Amino acid sequence: MNFGVIIIGDEILSGKREDKHLPKVIALLNERGIALSWARYVGDDPARITAHLREAFASGDVVFSCGGIGATPDDHTRQCAANALGVPLALHPQARDLILERMRDIAAEQGLPYEPERADNLHRLNMGMFPEGAQIIPNPYNKIAGFSVGHVHFVPGFPVMAWPMLQWVLDERYPGEHSAERPREQSVIVFGAMESTLTPLMEAIEARFDGVKVFSLPSVDHPQWGRHIELGVKGAAGPVAEAFAELLAGLRGHGAQLGPELVR
Repeated sequence: MNFGVIIIGDEILSGKREDKHLPKVIALLNERGIALSWARYVGDDPARITAHLREAFASGDVVFSCGGIGATPDDHTRQCAANALGVPLALHPQARDLILERMRDIAAEQGLPYEPERADNLHRLNMGMFPEGAQIIPNPYNKIAGFSVGHVHFVPGFPVMAWPMLQWVLDERYPGEHSAERPREQSVIVFGAMESTLTPLMEAIEARFDGVKVFSLPSVDHPQWGRHIELGVKGAAGPVAEAFAELLAGLRGHGAQLGPELVR
């Protein structure tokens, strides 16, 4: 299956907060031998969020949506998910019980009476309003659950909550997607060559080796290597090794000046 991530929040697009989700999602997937296929950022705009989620539900991909599932006026994700699916929001019984349990815990910690009918506590129940038919994602940090609908999974924006929840989804829902063999990259630093002259070689290697992608990363002011191209291949270890050997042979045939070789 393909895996994607949608990261929601004006604070990311404005630069008030630096996104930490994308590198973490990539790391969590790589630890399980899975590659991230795509990522998108979107602000707190209900129409845009709904459009992205509608596409995510229709894609058949495994999609992680990070952010916007709280209960403040700028948290639109739960309603947008329901709109994208064409279903109403409903208070999830298990999510409700977990929210009530959290309220009880807070009251005990503060030495206060447990008052579930208090206005602010009733408002907290909104965090358990999910699209009809959703399943919960446990939140080990504070018990306020996330939710899944099909292969689209919704977690909070707070990394301390979101990351263990993403791990849970990957390990509980998609163990069959895990691979003992992690994706591999092999590349070489190429000096004094133009991408345009190397493109036919790159195209020939991709055509010959199924599942192998060729990449080219030019740089004009690298602090160590100066002007160069990092040219490489990525995919499963076996085909990558064979494709890289052919890439090196082709570069030498072009008379390219080769620098260090890199393996990731």
